[in-house]
Amino acid sequence: MCREELKKPSVAAGTADPLQVGTWVPLVDYRRNGVTEITVHGAISWVSGRKVLYSYGGNVLCYGRSMMKPLQIRVFAKELDPILSIESKAISVASHNAEPEHVAAAKAILKESEMSLLQTPPSFPLVPSGRPVQSPSRWYHPCSGKHAAILRGCQLRGWSRVGYTWPHHAYHQAYLEVIRRALGPVWSPKVTAKDGCGLPTVSMSVNELAQIYAHLAVTRDEDWIWSAMVEKPDLVGGFNRLDSTILKSCEGKVLAKEGADGLLGLAIVHPDYPDGLGIVIKIAHGWNAQATWYVARSVLGVLGFQIRPPYKLDRQKAYVAPEVVPPSLRPRLGEIEPFDPLEPDEDRWNFDFEKYV
Repeated sequence: MCREELKKPSVAAGTADPLQVGTWVPLVDYRRNGVTEITVHGAISWVSGRKVLYSYGGNVLCYGRSMMKPLQIRVFAKELDPILSIESKAISVASHNAEPEHVAAAKAILKESEMSLLQTPPSFPLVPSGRPVQSPSRWYHPCSGKHAAILRGCQLRGWSRVGYTWPHHAYHQAYLEVIRRALGPVWSPKVTAKDGCGLPTVSMSVNELAQIYAHLAVTRDEDWIWSAMVEKPDLVGGFNRLDSTILKSCEGKVLAKEGADGLLGLAIVHPDYPDGLGIVIKIAHGWNAQATWYVARSVLGVLGFQIRPPYKLDRQKAYVAPEVVPPSLRPRLGEIEPFDPLEPDEDRWNFDFEKYV
């Protein structure tokens, strides 16, 4: 994560600034002995209140996917509060690995007679845990906890549980109203698509997603969602998951949630941002936990939070673009240890081989 600048996209004479028309921008370089082998593109946005403080490619349009689970479950936060255990509350906003404790917490949300209502696609565990898995299961799907909580919430509200995955269902319409609390009453999605779990997912810019996460920071005491995620971080993702690692590392001041494909939302409580701080990172080519990890480590580092480096690359080094943070914070990037000091430097030889040619 050297502070060397990555190559920015070129702008042809007379054309609009690509950062204002939804062009992906370079976030991370992977270099072998100083030569770039891979450049990871994406977008990042910093928002406080409803003001975009800084945007680097943040006008790109995408879907919020599973990063929106804290808002999706907020629809039923009041009804579910006295019903669910803290474990089931955390799994309701999770994109879990399907470790045994994840599946148990999700199943606890429903009665056995109701489990056939679950409409998540049959899946294998998101991250294999070493135990043998013979066949896919709806409970192994990373969204099974959310689906179970929605089914329970619909039952408590007296809504039909048939068709709960449809965009015209009462649940989805209530969810849109939750989003409008953050983005304003006239907001509506440009596109509504079917998510990988079968529920609707709605389009918005990375800037809008960051605004939603700023809203989560200032409304954190309105319900149990923030506290459940912070108290049970390993249920939100699982072993070696970025969001779980951030939740455990930031003393309850950062809510982190990953989302497909390539999303990380950060809702941050910080004295410099009394209106809440929302930061969203989007990787252009999809889920890349390692690249996102490097960017998140820089972003959180300049705000005074520390997370460990990701597990190392095979002989390549990662260099984060300084443009991922606002100009006023870039001098602090030099204080962040770029690599694990115990990590060997394996992308070069430790002698001058030219002497032997």
